[in-house]
Amino acid sequence: MKEFNKTKFKYNVENYLKILFRKSIEEASEQQIFQAVSYSIKEYIVDLWIETHKEYESRDVKFVYYLSMEFLMGRVLGNMIINLKADETVREVLEELGLNLNSIEEEEADPALGNGGLGRLAACFLDSLSTLGYPAYGCGIRYKYGMFEQKIENGFQIEVPDNWLKYGNPFEMKREEYAQEVKFGGYVRMERDGEGRDKFIQENYQSVIAIPYDIPIVGYGNHIVNTLRIWDAKEANTFNLDSFDKGDYLKAVEEKNLANTICEVLYPNDNHYAGKELRLKQQYFFVSATIQRAVSKYMENHKDIRKIHEKVCFQLNDTHPTVTVAELMRILLDDYNLSWEEAWEITNKTCAYTNHTIMTEALEKWPIDLFSKLLPRIYQIVDEINRRFLLVVESRYPGDKLKIKNMAILYGGEVRMANLAIIGSFSVNGVAKIHTEILKERELKDFYEMYSEKFNNKTNGITQRRFLLHGNPLLAEWISKKIGDEWITNLPAIKKIADYAEDMTAQKEFMDIKYKNKIRLADYIYKHNGIEVDPNSIFDVQVKRLHEYKRQLLNILHIMHLYNQLKKYPDMDFYPRTFILGGKASAGYKIAKAIIKLINSVADVINKDESINGKIKVVFIENYRVSNAELIFPAADVSEQISTASKEASGTGNMKFMLNGALTVGTMDGANVEIFEEVGEENMFLFGLSSKEVMEYELHGGYDPKEIYDSDAEIQLVLDQLINGCYFPDHGLFNDIYKSLLGIHKNEKADPYFILKDFHSYELAQRKIGKAYRDTGAWAKSAIINVAKSGKFSSDRTIEEYAAEIWKLKKI
Repeated sequence: MKEFNKTKFKYNVENYLKILFRKSIEEASEQQIFQAVSYSIKEYIVDLWIETHKEYESRDVKFVYYLSMEFLMGRVLGNMIINLKADETVREVLEELGLNLNSIEEEEADPALGNGGLGRLAACFLDSLSTLGYPAYGCGIRYKYGMFEQKIENGFQIEVPDNWLKYGNPFEMKREEYAQEVKFGGYVRMERDGEGRDKFIQENYQSVIAIPYDIPIVGYGNHIVNTLRIWDAKEANTFNLDSFDKGDYLKAVEEKNLANTICEVLYPNDNHYAGKELRLKQQYFFVSATIQRAVSKYMENHKDIRKIHEKVCFQLNDTHPTVTVAELMRILLDDYNLSWEEAWEITNKTCAYTNHTIMTEALEKWPIDLFSKLLPRIYQIVDEINRRFLLVVESRYPGDKLKIKNMAILYGGEVRMANLAIIGSFSVNGVAKIHTEILKERELKDFYEMYSEKFNNKTNGITQRRFLLHGNPLLAEWISKKIGDEWITNLPAIKKIADYAEDMTAQKEFMDIKYKNKIRLADYIYKHNGIEVDPNSIFDVQVKRLHEYKRQLLNILHIMHLYNQLKKYPDMDFYPRTFILGGKASAGYKIAKAIIKLINSVADVINKDESINGKIKVVFIENYRVSNAELIFPAADVSEQISTASKEASGTGNMKFMLNGALTVGTMDGANVEIFEEVGEENMFLFGLSSKEVMEYELHGGYDPKEIYDSDAEIQLVLDQLINGCYFPDHGLFNDIYKSLLGIHKNEKADPYFILKDFHSYELAQRKIGKAYRDTGAWAKSAIINVAKSGKFSSDRTIEEYAAEIWKLKKI
C-alpha cells in the first residue's frame, strides 16, 4: 500500500486549482483552495478504497448495511486527514504554500444529512466500522437542504434552506451504474404463472430512479475505506409526451416533480397529509434502492438467494427503515419466486432492529389508507405478515384481546412500524442498559415475553477520533504526552490518565487547556452572537435537539430563578455563570419553538442588565451542528443532561462532554446511569426523580403541579413571569408553556415532564456546582477522572459488540 506522499500532494493541490478553476494559489479563493485540497486528499483515498473492496471480494466477506434516515457526518476534510495520519504532512505542505489548514477547513459546509443524536451515532458507527476493519455500507438519502439552517431573528427560530451543496461535494462519487427503480402508487394485479404460482404485478405506478452517491469512510491508520452510500432521485421519464399531447400538462411532469421533492429535506413537516406522504416516500425510496442493490451485489457472486443472510445483514437504525422487512419479502417473493415460508425465514435471519425511543408516541405509525395507496404491494405483504403473526398470538394466548391490541402491526387504522420491525427481525436492541430494561419491562413487554431471545442491549458510543483527537487537539496532545496514543484506537487505555488526577501540576495543565478552549469558544460567541462572555466563569452547556422531554425548559426556568435571586440579593455569594444552549426545534413543533424564543428573550434581558455585573450570561448558539459542537464540548465545564428520567434512550452528548472533561449534572436516565457507574456520585451532580418514580406517577395519572405553584413563591414568581410581560411585551407569547406546566390545556396532562417536581432538586445540584468549582484542584481532579473513565463509551466498543453478537462480521 502506498504511503502519503508529500511531494505528490503538493503537486496535486496546485494542479487541481489549475484543472478545476484555472487559477494559481495566489489567485484562488479560500473555497477554491478547499476544493483543490479536498480533491487531492480524495485522489489518495480512492486507491485505498479500491484496494479495500478488492480485498472484500477476494475474501467473500459478510457486509452490514446500516440503514438510517440520518448521517450527521460533520466536516469531512479534517477528519479524513487525521484518519490517514497525514495531519503533520498536510500542514507542512500547506504552510509551504502559504496556506493554513484550519482556515481551509472552515470553508467546508457541514453535510446536511442529519440533525440529532440518531444521525451522529450513525456517523460515529461508520468511523468505528472502518477503523476496526469491518465490511460495511452506511445507506441513507442525499438531502439537498437537510432539515434546515436555523436562523435566530428577534429571538425566534427561522428555518431557511441549508444549501450545503452550493459548491458541490468534492468527496462524493456518483455511481449511476448502480441506479435502481423505485415504484409508488398504482395497483397490484395477480396472475398465475405456468407452474400455478400466484404472481403479483404492480401497474399504473409512478417511479423514480434512485442514483447512489458514494462517500469514502476512512479507517484510522489502517488503509481501510468503507462507504457511505446516499441516494438521490431522478425522474424515470423526463417528460410524458403522450400526456402532454392529450392536454394533461401536470401529469406530463409529475414524475419529475416527485423526483425533485423526494430528496429535498430531512424530516418534512408531517403535521399534514402531504408531509406524511413525502416522509413515507423518502423511507421507502432509500430502503428499496438499498435492498435492491444489496441483493443484486450478493447475486453477482453467489447462486443461492436462500443463503443471503450468510453474507448480508440489514441493520435498521430506528423505525424509519422498517419497510426493509416488507421490501426484502417483496424481492424474494416476486423477483425470486420463493414460497412465503422460505422468504420469511430468510428475512427473519437478515434484518436487525435498533430501538431509539422509549416514548410510545415516537414509534412511527402510518395511516393505512396512505400506506396502502402509496405502497400497494408492500401493504399486501405487511397485511399477510400481520395475519400470520396474529394466528401465532391467538394460538399462544387464546382469547387475549389485549395482546392483539398491543402487538398487531395493523390496528386502529394504522400500520405500526415498530411492531413490524420486531416481528421481522432476529435482533431487537436498546441503546443503554436502563433503556433496554424499560423496553423489556414496559414499552415492549408483550414482545419480550414472546421473543425474549431477540432482545439485547448495545450501549451507544462516540468516536474519540472526532470528538477528542480532532475537536480538542490541545487536550489530545496533553493526554498522549502523558500516557501515549493507544487511546486513539483503544479508548479504555485512557484510564491511565487517572494516575494524574491528584497531581497538582497536571491539574493546572488541564485547567489551562480548558481555559484556552473557553477563550476559543468565547471568540466564536462574540463573533456570532455579539455577546462578551468571561472565560473565567463556569461554562454550563446544554446543546441538543429541542424537545420537551430533554427539558431545556427546566434549564431556562432555573436561570430565570437565579436572576430573580441576584436582583433580590445583589450581594449574594454567587460564582459567575455562562449558560450556553443550542439546538433546533422541528419546524412544526410549536412549543419547542416557543422555548427557543423564551431562552433568547431571557438572554436579552439578563445580558443587558448591568446591575448584576455580568454574573450571569445566557447564550443561544445559532444553527448548532457538528462543526460548532467541536468548539463547544472542549470548552464546557458543566454538561447538562437533564431529561426526565425514563425518557432518554441513551444520549451521546453526555459522552462527548465527559470525554472532554466536563462534569455531568443530570438525572439517572439513559447512559447517565452508566456514566454514574463509571465515575461515581462524587464526580457528577445527580438530581431529580428516578425512572421508577416517574413511571409510578405516570401509572396513576401524573401529579398536581398546581399544588407546587400555589405553595412555592419562588416557582410562582418564575411561572408568572412567563405571562406578565417580564421578558417579552407580548403577554401571550409564552402562554402555551405556562399552560403546559400547570395543566390548563384540556385533555393534556399537567407538566408531563415533571419540571416543577424536579425544580428544587435541580436548583440544589446547581448550588453544589457553584461551590465545587471554587476548589480548582478538586474540580480538575473530577474532570480528569471523567476523561479517564470514558473508555467504555467509545463507538469502537459498541461496534465490536454489534459485530460479534448481531452481525457476525469478520475483520479484514
